[in-house]
Amino acid sequence: MSAANNAYYATHDPFSDFTTAPEIAQVFGEILGAWSAVIWQLMGAPVPVALVEAGPGRGTLMQDALRLARRVAPDFASAIDVHFIETSARLRAEQSRRVPDAVWHEGLDSLPRGPSILLANEFLDALPIRQFVRRQAGWVERFVRDGRFVEVPSGGPERDAAVGSVVEVSEVAGAWIAAVARRIALDGGAALILDYGTTQGRCGDSFQALHAGKPANPLADPGSADLTAHVDFAAMAKAVRAQGAMVWGPIPQGIWLGRLGLWERTAALNAANPQQSHALQLAAMRLASPSRMGELFKAVCVTQPGFPAPPGFEV
Repeated sequence: MSAANNAYYATHDPFSDFTTAPEIAQVFGEILGAWSAVIWQLMGAPVPVALVEAGPGRGTLMQDALRLARRVAPDFASAIDVHFIETSARLRAEQSRRVPDAVWHEGLDSLPRGPSILLANEFLDALPIRQFVRRQAGWVERFVRDGRFVEVPSGGPERDAAVGSVVEVSEVAGAWIAAVARRIALDGGAALILDYGTTQGRCGDSFQALHAGKPANPLADPGSADLTAHVDFAAMAKAVRAQGAMVWGPIPQGIWLGRLGLWERTAALNAANPQQSHALQLAAMRLASPSRMGELFKAVCVTQPGFPAPPGFEV
């Protein structure tokens, strides 16, 4: 999965196969920009502060967030150093056209130490998983060998399950979120994770390939389709707390966006662009409707110890 996705992002335009929230509506990135500005104030307004995005796509989210920050929170905008975590040279070129002042990184290790705000929208779902299946004789691990799925007897996860049950584990995602939480606990700041997945533990086969907007066979032509799996938010929360950081959520993306002014901002854009009013309303519905992205997608926040409730996560 890791090798196929690395090849895919290095050689393909992923947005010909799927559309992410920042590409659907500018209000998404604007809300994240406003959210980051409030988080910065709650941090004590440190200067400088690293604004980091993991998997920034075309750079659209950050472009919209910075435009909003410059207009309504100029002190925050002037304090920001933008950092992108991106391995694809192709996508880095796209991002540089929208956010030319960014600094690029292969991973977390080269980020500067100090207070930071990290944004990760649809990043963890693309990280590789291990998949276990409960057969009559016990657990087996299912993986790829010579271009086909094979099953090998395995100790499996430490849980009881009915025959035929599938459990997915992402050790890479767990290590990544633990590293983020460790940095935040030591250096201060917050991370906002927006992704799709489950709060009930990673049970079920969620591994999928997407090509040209439609489901595809992940083994047919590795590197030609986007491979993803649902995020296990329960495992994420456990990893965060183990590093001494706080975790807020998960809550449905639609509820979170609504609390932060999705509908009010959309109405303002409608008034300013009446010819685009219908398209803007449809975009907001796509982001927040429970039948679209509003329920399956979740918002989670990681903060330094003792941090007050972040915007949108208030009880």
